[in-house]
Amino acid sequence: ALRLVHEAFARDPRFNILLLPQNVGKRKAQIAAIRRSAGDMVLNVDSDTILASDVIRKLVPKMQDAAVGAAMGQLTARNRNDSWLTRLIDMEYWLACNEERAAQARFGAVMCCCGPCVMYRRSALASLLDQYESQYFRGKPSDFGEDRHLTILMLKAGFRTEYVPSAIAATVVPNKLGPYLRQQLRWARSTFRDTLLGLRLLPNLNRFLTLDVVGQNLGPLLLALSVLTGLAQLALTGTAPWLAALMIVAMTMIRCSVVALRARQLRFLGFSLHTFINIFLLLPLKAYALCTLSNS
Repeated sequence: ALRLVHEAFARDPRFNILLLPQNVGKRKAQIAAIRRSAGDMVLNVDSDTILASDVIRKLVPKMQDAAVGAAMGQLTARNRNDSWLTRLIDMEYWLACNEERAAQARFGAVMCCCGPCVMYRRSALASLLDQYESQYFRGKPSDFGEDRHLTILMLKAGFRTEYVPSAIAATVVPNKLGPYLRQQLRWARSTFRDTLLGLRLLPNLNRFLTLDVVGQNLGPLLLALSVLTGLAQLALTGTAPWLAALMIVAMTMIRCSVVALRARQLRFLGFSLHTFINIFLLLPLKAYALCTLSNS
């Protein structure tokens, strides 16, 4: 199926198809393409992603500023209607883009420009490729978390990273819990690794960003501590931790209500169901990720 596509585009002089002899992974494939490129901008698109027709037109103006090294678009779930999980992930993506990335973009420091739709300045990439290619963690080559690591390298080199909400990219998301949790495990390890790498960078960027990144990493650990304390109370005293439970419910409903109001979409009230996934699946997974950072 791919060969037919390659042959069709190979006849078009605007395209240069690179067929590597074997599957060397996303990072090395990226690097091979970047080194063969000639344009001022490099647009990275994941293979399961469809871009809106105006994405390039929306991203390029942001790149007119020579201080900007990368700009990402807004991600949506292409298969949102597949299952209850894909609907939750679509809302999760909206929150990640329009709360987290949008807030970080105020300071020109989006901490992770996501691979499905991100435009890079080629001259900035060229200066970082050797560092990007030779990332090691505890003596082992790193083979995941490319997007976050490349973004951190951009920020360390002094470039700004931006978010453009009107540049829409629809990407396929996991529609079953197993693949979703494997994806989240990779992302959690990547987040922990590159947070360590970027800690010294943060105070020079902005105090809000320092608080934001520390909060993203400490928040789940504090929530896990609250849950464990509540379970201990139930086991040792036979009384339910109603106060802690009510606090979690109240914070969840307030957050979902604010987002529903901002997005003007009542479906975000249903994102409260994600709290159960977060507490019972993602928190243990993040603890496991923290204990197995060296695993590939």
